[in-house]
Amino acid sequence: MDKTKIKRQMKKFEEYLMVDKGLSDVTAEGYCRTLSIALRRMRKFCPQYENIKEYMLWMYKEKYSYSYIVNSSLALEHYTKFKGIEIKLGRPKKPRYLVKNVLSEAEVSRMINATESIRIKALFCTLVFSGLRNSEVCSLRVSDVDVGQNQLRVNEGKNFKARYVNIAGECSKVLAEYLKEYPRENDAYLFTTLVKGTKLAGGDLRKHVRTLAVRANIGRRVYPHLLRHSLATNLLNRGASLMMIKEQLGHVFYESTLIYAVSMPFRTKSEYDYCKPAYL
Repeated sequence: MDKTKIKRQMKKFEEYLMVDKGLSDVTAEGYCRTLSIALRRMRKFCPQYENIKEYMLWMYKEKYSYSYIVNSSLALEHYTKFKGIEIKLGRPKKPRYLVKNVLSEAEVSRMINATESIRIKALFCTLVFSGLRNSEVCSLRVSDVDVGQNQLRVNEGKNFKARYVNIAGECSKVLAEYLKEYPRENDAYLFTTLVKGTKLAGGDLRKHVRTLAVRANIGRRVYPHLLRHSLATNLLNRGASLMMIKEQLGHVFYESTLIYAVSMPFRTKSEYDYCKPAYL
């Protein structure tokens, strides 16, 4: 298929999602990326229901993840409406995932010690102490950092939800040292590329985290969202409440936070042993 034509089509579709549907730029970009893959596989710019049904059936048979199937369904529904042929697709039942392969405190500490510059150390400390999402870290501005209160202000959170998150005093010290070495205006992005000074991208974060994992000899795949999971489980291990973790991570639904308790049976076992009644 013509790559230039696909690119033009995705540009128009992205504008439609943001202006007509009111979706965030991150969400619109994700739908466009998923849709372009689907269109190339179907080899059609204007797929009909039968084409889409065949594609979705192929995804089910290939056992694609729940999230990818749902995102593909939503992208195709938005796109067909954009093209004037509205369809409605079913949704698979959401599986109950368990959070696994999280990093221990010792492993996170090793990765911090593997940083070779104050810039990367500040970036990594922000990830591990705040639990922010990729896009949230990239959107932080200097004015969002309050080293006195050990807090970060998130203005461009998921679903446009603004909030404050806590960070450790150690993280604030690293950020203060970073800003002393890399001074910038209050309205400037906190983390930028070195060469052009442009806003850091999610792909940049993933590369830095992978590099640190290799240097620290972690021995398994490490990515930014795993650091978010790791903060939640390490907080839970130290006795933090699920409500506190929910607010820190910016979850809308309590069920999203509850998965950490379900994934850690030893935590509930330890609490049971401590609180069990003395019948005998």
